[in-house]
Amino acid sequence: MSAGMSAWVRRGLARERDASGAHGRSAHTGGARRAGSVPRGAALLAAAALVLTGCTDGGGDPERTGKGPGEQSSEGGPAAPGGGKLAWKSCPGPTAKQYQVRTAPEQLPDGTSWQCAKLRVPLDHGKPDGTHIDLAVVRAQAAKKARSQGKHKGSLVFNFGGPGGSGVAVLPLTAPKSYEKLREGYDLVSFDPRGVGESAGVKCRTDKQADADFAADTTPDSPAEEKALLALQKESVASCEKRAGKVLPHLTTENTARDMDLLRAALGEERLNYFGISYGAQLGGVYAHLFPERVGRTVLDAPVDPTLGMREMAVRQTAGFQHALDNYLRDCAEKLPRCPMGKDPKKGPEQLSALLKKIDKKPLSTASGRKVTESLALTGIGASLYSQETWMPLSMALQEAKNGKGDTLLTLADAYTGRGEDGKYTNSQEAGTAINCADSKTRYTPQEAKKYTSDFRAASPVFGPSQVWGLAMCDGWPVRGSSDRVEVGTESDAPIVVLGNTGDPATPYAGARKMTDAIGGGARLVTYKGEGHSSYDAGDTCVKAAVDGFLLDGKAPRGGTVCP
Repeated sequence: MSAGMSAWVRRGLARERDASGAHGRSAHTGGARRAGSVPRGAALLAAAALVLTGCTDGGGDPERTGKGPGEQSSEGGPAAPGGGKLAWKSCPGPTAKQYQVRTAPEQLPDGTSWQCAKLRVPLDHGKPDGTHIDLAVVRAQAAKKARSQGKHKGSLVFNFGGPGGSGVAVLPLTAPKSYEKLREGYDLVSFDPRGVGESAGVKCRTDKQADADFAADTTPDSPAEEKALLALQKESVASCEKRAGKVLPHLTTENTARDMDLLRAALGEERLNYFGISYGAQLGGVYAHLFPERVGRTVLDAPVDPTLGMREMAVRQTAGFQHALDNYLRDCAEKLPRCPMGKDPKKGPEQLSALLKKIDKKPLSTASGRKVTESLALTGIGASLYSQETWMPLSMALQEAKNGKGDTLLTLADAYTGRGEDGKYTNSQEAGTAINCADSKTRYTPQEAKKYTSDFRAASPVFGPSQVWGLAMCDGWPVRGSSDRVEVGTESDAPIVVLGNTGDPATPYAGARKMTDAIGGGARLVTYKGEGHSSYDAGDTCVKAAVDGFLLDGKAPRGGTVCP
């Protein structure tokens, strides 16, 4: 694989992963350590502990402060102090905790520069006079023409999913291609949610520990291998409990929604105009539930099913990735003269499973000297299913793997896990685990998880054996959430557009229907018959027209619209 292709795959996968939330709850397909948006929502066994670390400029360090200006929340008592004006300044490059590529964001085509700021919020919204943290925020102002002609509608806030994705890093990378049209009416704004990136980002592993973690065997074939995997998980959780102190209980989606309301106030908006993808769609639903009278024009793309618990979501996502894999195998057999998995797509899963067993016994070699284990291979394969754009690199990777080489699979896996070319990891995976475990009260033990092995294998013969261990992700976690199902129902009558992709592997299409029903009120579903995770950035003109017309002109699409 050429260096140019490697860089393209790295950028593309990182974009697909973070813009999706791939990770809303989206599933991490590489094994038992990753959280899902659900999973990163339904999840996988967290073998890495998380610890709160300080941010550059002191931005993320919790500190004691006096009470600042505040306002009354719509429900649940007073909102935490916040508001005021954000002090915008030029943006530095993303840090290692935020993104693999750490160059300063480029100007937009019309010469607009990106601006960054910090927003102070309470760590505990129930104690507004207590410890505070600073959230990293980024924006690109609306096009000059929009402002001069009186078409400026204010700010449009994005969350790209995860949980764990850095909005400060992702928005500048995705905006020129995917969201430039929306600058005809809005300042584009995003942020690092609490626990993520430069917003008191949690990170406890060294990069060498992360390398070992992601390579660890997540399909144990013997009692000894199983014991080793569970020992690693237990040790990591204990380390997190010791080092993170009282921070972990506050990394919940509800708290992030309250942070987002303070961001709305700081931006000077009466209502929040919002675009959420994958887990970001779930976050938008929670916001609408908490602050119904402050809901502005809202788009929820690739939402998680809010009616499912951890196990049901994990099985559903596993089946979603198998469905996407089947579609890839069919496309590969039809379009490539020599598809690496053969010309019969029905036999493809069996051949792929056989290849993975071979890799389990003898990891693939790479030019860098790193070995591609079965777990890394699964991660690379799953990562490539987030977008049809990466099906061709997947074919290249599988052909290499048949020849004993793992360079392309490793590139795909690294792009997904957040490993930069310098060997440093973002904190997206660690933050995802912390947020998922803070949100959920369910605690499956490894022994309980194993009881559902047949369910996972039935959902996917390729991904199921590793995914089942994800049920034990939060076993022994030092804090527990109050519920397993998020509250997204709202009294708001504002139109909320929900986008569902029928070929979505990470947040299967059924979730879009369930989210629409659960929100109620003005929610209306737009269906995209396509492939990949999310719909708006897939390039379909029908979806674009429906969303752009709604956000820019206030013309909400008819519920039940089908694209293309």
